[in-house]
Amino acid sequence: MRMAMAAALLTTSAAPTGGIAYHIDPTRARVQAKVGFFGLGSKTALFPRLDGRVSLSERDAQGVTLDVRIDAQALEAGDSLTRSRLRGPDFFDVDRYPQVIFHGATMTRTGPHSAQVSGTIAARGVTRPATLAVDFSRDFAAMTGREPVHIAASTRIDRRDFGMAAYPLIVGRQVTIMIDADLVPGRE
Repeated sequence: MRMAMAAALLTTSAAPTGGIAYHIDPTRARVQAKVGFFGLGSKTALFPRLDGRVSLSERDAQGVTLDVRIDAQALEAGDSLTRSRLRGPDFFDVDRYPQVIFHGATMTRTGPHSAQVSGTIAARGVTRPATLAVDFSRDFAAMTGREPVHIAASTRIDRRDFGMAAYPLIVGRQVTIMIDADLVPGRE
């Protein structure tokens, strides 16, 4: 189950003062969600369409604005039955909730190019706290906002927190969400 953290990662929240701004290159970004299946294996959903922006504060090491919109309607799965079920009312209900949104507002640096970004995930009309572990391809000290940066981010959620409780004996509760994206210089 690919936590649809996908779609148009552009929102109106303000960038941190003195920020270094990037936007997600939608042609070089994807989100996948992986969940246990029958307790023996796993199923993975892909969200190939997302957009968004990232702004880092030059003055405040915790200052970040991270907005990602995932197009849940573009959700892909290994077979048509799984895809149909994941897009349907028991899971993402994409006709009523076409996007999954992550908004990050605070960042704790955990290394020269890694951080924990805390914020919220909204899916199926439910918003819950979430923290992404993010690895940047460049050290923070080397980021100027003029060069591309690659990010790999992950988090884990309980699908039931978002009203996705169907098939409890078949589909696991814990979903691992992974974002892989290129950030390109952008405007604040």
